[in-house]
Amino acid sequence: MGTTGIPGSTRQTMQSRRVHGEPAGVYHYSRKKRRRKKHWTRIVLFISLCCLLLAGFRFAPFQPFEGLRNLWVTTAMTTLNHQYLATWFFSNDEIQKILDKNKAVDLGNSNPSAINILGAKNDKEIQLIDISQKGFKGYLLKIKDPSRVKVAGTSYLGKRGEKAAEIAKESNAVAVINGGAFSDPEGNGNGGQPRGILISGGKILYKENVSKYDLIGFDRNDKLILGHYSLAQIQKMGIRDAVSFDPFLVVNGKRAITEGDGGWGIAPRTAIGQTKDGTVLMLVIDGRQAGSVGATLKDVQEIMLKYGAYNVANLDGGASSVLYYQQKRVNNPSSPYGERNLPSYFIVK
Repeated sequence: MGTTGIPGSTRQTMQSRRVHGEPAGVYHYSRKKRRRKKHWTRIVLFISLCCLLLAGFRFAPFQPFEGLRNLWVTTAMTTLNHQYLATWFFSNDEIQKILDKNKAVDLGNSNPSAINILGAKNDKEIQLIDISQKGFKGYLLKIKDPSRVKVAGTSYLGKRGEKAAEIAKESNAVAVINGGAFSDPEGNGNGGQPRGILISGGKILYKENVSKYDLIGFDRNDKLILGHYSLAQIQKMGIRDAVSFDPFLVVNGKRAITEGDGGWGIAPRTAIGQTKDGTVLMLVIDGRQAGSVGATLKDVQEIMLKYGAYNVANLDGGASSVLYYQQKRVNNPSSPYGERNLPSYFIVK
């Protein structure tokens, strides 16, 4: 070790790295320069990759880009406040083309004669099934006796809606799920104004002035009726309880979604269906939250078919999706403000 405090062998190694005739520090400067060059090369490669992926997402007509593009657009366009996520990247014509390609096909009206209710009357059995899978948490109620399933409307119709717990208490219901469409201007509605038609216990609580209604309801024979009917037809059919919403996902055992995801993206979902033996299926899926992003309409369709549904209708979803069972809320509604006030519910007495 010399007077510098550095062992001689180390000092020789350091000196050997210097080019003869160049001042000290030239080697270190060159090394920093090479590092900077590598750093900028990585940045350029990263930016190029991002541009390539964006171009694929925007224009590529093949998978996985087409599927991601469709899912992005359909999810954004079914939200109230985030449609800009689609309109930033795509024109109105392109968006409409994607929505049309993915939407459920209108299969017409259900055929009630295909439903044969055998031995279900007065059967008190209700099953709560956890149907959670990768991407979402969900719950399915199976009600053997369809006569127990009815529609309840808010007691403050036209003024404000009510929460599921309030409806359950007022109607002495065992189970409650959210129901049909309602007016919600800019997301600031109070849930008191339904859309379409609302029927409870054979009484028309509300009806819009339209020629036909998107009907989801039960007739006097406790069969789930799906279809597009005039008021006169509804009255003639003896509809006892009904709401309005769409689309219908399964009609007379046939899938309405055979291409794409249904055109409504990923979100919280609520649906109602009936099997051929009369069993009623009520489905609620959480979404827009950690651990449960939501489901597509096709997901809902396939789950309901798995459990034997012959007819299935989509109900209001998003922040409205709620399942109340045995005096407690089962799911976790997505609204940061908590459970919503709504005008209509399907209940189980």
